[in-house]
Amino acid sequence: MKCGKVKSEILPWVSNNPFYTKRLAYHVGRRCRSSSISAVAKELYLDWKTVKDLEIQYMREQLRRSGKAKPRVIGIDEIAIRKGHNYRIVVSDLEKHRPIWFGGKDRKEESMDEFYVHIGEKPSKSIELAVMDMWKPFKKSAVKNAPQAAILYDKFHVMKHLGKALDQIRKQEYSRLAGQDRKYIKGQKYILLSNRENLTADGQVSLKKLLSANKRLNTAYLLKESFGQLWSYQTEGWARKFFENWKQSLKWQRLEPYEKFTKLIERHWDGIVAYSKPENKVSLGFVEGLNNKIRVFQRRAYGLKDEEYLRLKVLTCMLKEI
Repeated sequence: MKCGKVKSEILPWVSNNPFYTKRLAYHVGRRCRSSSISAVAKELYLDWKTVKDLEIQYMREQLRRSGKAKPRVIGIDEIAIRKGHNYRIVVSDLEKHRPIWFGGKDRKEESMDEFYVHIGEKPSKSIELAVMDMWKPFKKSAVKNAPQAAILYDKFHVMKHLGKALDQIRKQEYSRLAGQDRKYIKGQKYILLSNRENLTADGQVSLKKLLSANKRLNTAYLLKESFGQLWSYQTEGWARKFFENWKQSLKWQRLEPYEKFTKLIERHWDGIVAYSKPENKVSLGFVEGLNNKIRVFQRRAYGLKDEEYLRLKVLTCMLKEI
């Protein structure tokens, strides 16, 4: 060159790593959606660090193409990233079925506030419905930053509290009984708390034996199964009538954990019954499905302590391939 300077040409088909093309980076990214980094590295004869770098490029391009989030309905949940109550918050767009934010330092209100700052004041004021568990800091942050949004408590988390109450009754029965009467209860937690349709043939046989052998557990199990009907009502009045009848069924049953559960429902009634309104009919299973998906790639990425990598995995796991 006459000027004596060395210039480099930008080639659109070269990735951020100059030794590899974008085509390879995208291929690696697509493979990593269903396989671990080490498996893809072995398959393509690449160093695992190279595979991780190319996958990160791929995921950042996915996010760039997805554009800025402007949600109308959000789902809020937390995931544990390490042992010792180390949590991060995940917010999803429940209409587009995709996570849109991963962050915070814990489950406190200040961490939740970071989401609303991230999307901006105007988009925050456009949120019409916030679906969450019965965690007070999440609600306080929503009321402060998106006061126009209705609050809806997720069915999965409500039923999770009821499942815990049922397990307490199981433990009480195990402690109360002795000898042969205990054998039907021991080791049956999974059988008792699982949905009947998810059980194997052997599991259903074990459940039948357990419920036949213990009247109190049978009553508690049937009450737990029937409670899910609460989310089928189209008006608050009918939902309330069902709940009052369900509470009445507890009379004389000596199911103290269930009585505590009803008080929990009473305290959070407005956020639970909100689902009976037509405008609040959203898919309540998405957040839990997302959590299951996150747990899968957390296992695949076992040993990697790169939180930015985890953030990208969470935010792109529901996006289309490129």
